[in-house]
Amino acid sequence: MSEARIVVVGSVNTDMVVKSERIPAPGETVTGGQFFMPAGGKGANQAVAAARLGAQVTLVAKVGDDVFGRQAIENFQKEGIRTDHVVLDPQSHTGVALILVDRRGENSISVAPGANFTITAAEVDAAAEAIRSADAVLLQLEIPMAVVEHTAALAAASGVAVILDPAPAAPLPTGLLQWITVLTPNESEAERLTGIPVSDEASARRAAAALRQAGARQVIITCGTKGALVSTAETEVLVPSFNVEAVDSTAAGDAFNGGLAAALAAGEPLVEAVRRAAMVGALSVTKMGAQPSLPTAEEVRAFAARFQ
Repeated sequence: MSEARIVVVGSVNTDMVVKSERIPAPGETVTGGQFFMPAGGKGANQAVAAARLGAQVTLVAKVGDDVFGRQAIENFQKEGIRTDHVVLDPQSHTGVALILVDRRGENSISVAPGANFTITAAEVDAAAEAIRSADAVLLQLEIPMAVVEHTAALAAASGVAVILDPAPAAPLPTGLLQWITVLTPNESEAERLTGIPVSDEASARRAAAALRQAGARQVIITCGTKGALVSTAETEVLVPSFNVEAVDSTAAGDAFNGGLAAALAAGEPLVEAVRRAAMVGALSVTKMGAQPSLPTAEEVRAFAARFQ
């Protein structure tokens, strides 16, 4: 997937995770936990996923002028991601997620978005040249909706493919979908957007049809182990998932979207790109952590060889 050019506009977080026997009740302290501090944020995860697959990635994002923000930029540069448009905000902190996990894997999460919610349309416009020359622009919903809409319109006006991962689930502004080339909700997000409960292939088809009628040209509903439904004006097909031993599914959606963007930007047909993305997502759940679990192009090629 060499020289595929992708611009990711999205969030950057530092995750602070404490894993202990149980999650404390209000006013209670539970000691004896393990502490992890992995890099996170949907925008950051998807940028790293695409970069590891060989894409040329530019990240447009905002972090605090603090130790977490500077560390994030350093890590992006190590991944080969272009950071000219990652803005340091002296007035805000880098986004932080505080995550408590019990021995059964249940969690409780509190997110302080910080600088993610201060990114502006003007800061996106500063990256307009990169956006206009990209093969694909990848968006999520952990930044202000107005900035998502502005970016999508800017890219679409230049004929650039726009991929929107509508997560975390939120209502979309009327008219946003007209700018979207590929919409990639999971089952719960598809239900939130359409009001149609998605539990099987038939209901996924109905939800996808509603989303296309609302303006999205191509819809991919990811259905976990059931696969991914691809719905366009020309085709409707369920791409099977890949059976792996799951360890941690934290980054599966971000891995899928980064893999999809890399494949589409490299010119792969949609259904084949979804199959490739499904492999990237499957590999990500076999390792712990978000960004540490994202596979390289070599790992995906070796995995693909098992199914030829």
